[in-house]
Amino acid sequence: MKYTTRPQALLLLADGTIFYGKSIGISGTTFGEVCFNTGMTGYQEVFTDPSYFGQIMVTTNAHIGNYGVNNQETESDQIRIAGLVCKNFSFTHSRPDSEGDLLSYFIQQNRVAIADVDTRALVSYIRDHGAQNAVICSDGTPIEELKKQLALIPDMKGLELASKVSTQEMYSFGDEKASYKIAALDLGIKKNILRNLAKRDCYIQVFPYDTPFEKLAAINPDGYFLSNGPGDPDPLTQVQETARQMIASDKPVFGICLGHQIIALANGISTYKMFNGHRGINHPVMNIKTGKGEITSQNHGFAVNREELEQHPDLEITHYHLNDQTVAGMRMKSKSCFSVQYHPEASPGPHDSSYLFDEFVAAMHETKTINV
Repeated sequence: MKYTTRPQALLLLADGTIFYGKSIGISGTTFGEVCFNTGMTGYQEVFTDPSYFGQIMVTTNAHIGNYGVNNQETESDQIRIAGLVCKNFSFTHSRPDSEGDLLSYFIQQNRVAIADVDTRALVSYIRDHGAQNAVICSDGTPIEELKKQLALIPDMKGLELASKVSTQEMYSFGDEKASYKIAALDLGIKKNILRNLAKRDCYIQVFPYDTPFEKLAAINPDGYFLSNGPGDPDPLTQVQETARQMIASDKPVFGICLGHQIIALANGISTYKMFNGHRGINHPVMNIKTGKGEITSQNHGFAVNREELEQHPDLEITHYHLNDQTVAGMRMKSKSCFSVQYHPEASPGPHDSSYLFDEFVAAMHETKTINV
């Protein structure tokens, strides 16, 4: 085996804390909000998830890159994380259906990464001190200069990022002759959401995040979908108005993650930035209707205000997170509108909550039957 010396790199947090490591081969600097994901698999899906745009990802799995990459396991057309922090980065990989190595994937998309970091200490620090902006540097830029540059990076709270990841043009997914047609607003939609809907006999037309309701309604859909996405939902005032019009149409409306928060805001319920957020594929959620626990895939740094939701006359909580009691799902009593804070498409993750797609399809079927 040939051993090589890799250049030193560092992770500088906004509060001045520094974690040292080694560059994995891409020289440069990258800025973003540092966060951690507790998943033990699915790193490629995580790295390409648009909801992670603007974030530096710390992986808690000790080995990253060990099974390479596969083009069928992407959630968008490019890496979305701002940078990667890991313990052991695998320059070699072993899997029969891999199509390449992770290092080449990062180099191709010019993403900076740092390895050999004590990620257990880093995750513990983030957990205790909260998510904050950070910079990965592997090009030798002086620390004092990095601090100056980092101070100019805006906080995630108040930051609108959906426009950075949304499609620029409408596109379609699935069989045009499918039984159900959905108008989906792309706030950072994951491919596996589209796959889950398409395999349930749905034809999805995906629209840019700022598409007015009139254009969505013009295709005469059977239901409306509000996708996941990055950033703070509060600045998305136009999307909130579009959601109000979706709800008023009396057609089924389903929201996931950022879409869930948008539906809350459209009903006058506020959202807030969490201390750390939930990111991983083993988050326990209680389904109030069934009384059963579900293991879910989650990725969000904002949440819906539970106290306000409980006082709302037309909304009710359907799911809550068992670790901190935060709102994980809700529905409207007078409309066919529901949403969840987690990812039922779970790519990666468990399939406990895939029934939510069935419920959305069932709601569209019922509405179509009534209107015949």
